[in-house]
Amino acid sequence: MKFTVSRDAFLKPLQIVSGAVERRHTLPILSNLLLKVEGDTLRLTGTDLEVELISSVNVDSSGGDGTVTVPAKKLLDIVRSLPDEAPIELVGDDEGVRVRSGRSKFKLSSLSADDFPNIEDWSSEVNFVTSQDTLKRLMEKTHFSMANQDVRYYLNGMLFETDANMLRSVATDGHRLAMSNCYIEQPGLSQRQVIVPRKGVVELLRLLNDDDSEVSVAIGNNHIRVETADIVFTSKLVDGRFPDYRRVVPQGGDKQIFADRDLLRQAFGRASILSNEKFRGVRLNIGASELCITATNPEQEQAEEVIEVGYDGEAIEIGFNVSYLLDVLNNIETEEVCFILSDANSSALIEPKDDDSCCYVVMPMRL
Repeated sequence: MKFTVSRDAFLKPLQIVSGAVERRHTLPILSNLLLKVEGDTLRLTGTDLEVELISSVNVDSSGGDGTVTVPAKKLLDIVRSLPDEAPIELVGDDEGVRVRSGRSKFKLSSLSADDFPNIEDWSSEVNFVTSQDTLKRLMEKTHFSMANQDVRYYLNGMLFETDANMLRSVATDGHRLAMSNCYIEQPGLSQRQVIVPRKGVVELLRLLNDDDSEVSVAIGNNHIRVETADIVFTSKLVDGRFPDYRRVVPQGGDKQIFADRDLLRQAFGRASILSNEKFRGVRLNIGASELCITATNPEQEQAEEVIEVGYDGEAIEIGFNVSYLLDVLNNIETEEVCFILSDANSSALIEPKDDDSCCYVVMPMRL
């Protein structure tokens, strides 16, 4: 196999597919990329058996079709280090892979392309098309609530739910929950719930653009595939049952507190400086038109912030993890937010004012 391509055209797809490759792996082939030339098209594939990424680039010249594997990190580092617009010639055969650019020459080891894992053929049951921006915003509003290495493996990912013309994402780590939804211009979607693993979510957020270009999504029994003009992303699904998020969302809270999002975020940010570094707790004393935020730590230091809020109910005192509150406020876009509470021992429901596209649940802390 032999082809010539410019450094700039080669670098972007190389960076994209390298994101799926794990540095340390028990299977040596998984640290390699699969390069396949057909005509004037080079197709690059990277996988860790859970996530597969494919990207393509047109080559300037080709010396015949062929397939070869090459160490992902080493090839990426070589291409990245070459001058802009430098032509790159890559030749692969039984002896290995040789890369040449100008007076620079490199010889890399290669493993048999026959050993490179391929996600088996699968059929999709739910298909829809939306914009990259819509899908990315949906995930950004909830991804921070995913668990990380929790023994409840089904929490280490994000729930995607389709229903009629609605797409919903939900994430929880057992202490907080984030939910977001958007309308899909495709009525009649069947009701379906799947869990995308954490790595798949992180990769998708890296790959999707903030524009209205089209993205197609296909969901099967064990896989999800997201396809744009530049990439084909495939991920295995988490085999587990996600908690019933509807039972977690508090109902019937009679205490509604309205506050300016930026003022609240800044006040929590300052108070967090003196909160306990391990537990991150802050105390909220809510009275008529006023919220007092207090944070203390084992060094007997204390921070106090007082801001005006819209509230005329009875006084209430409640504690929260300030990091969870800041995560929510950083992902709400409206100027005002609403906290809905029942009592000091119940979870808080946090919503953007006049926007029903997302909501957040945060459990209280005993301080």
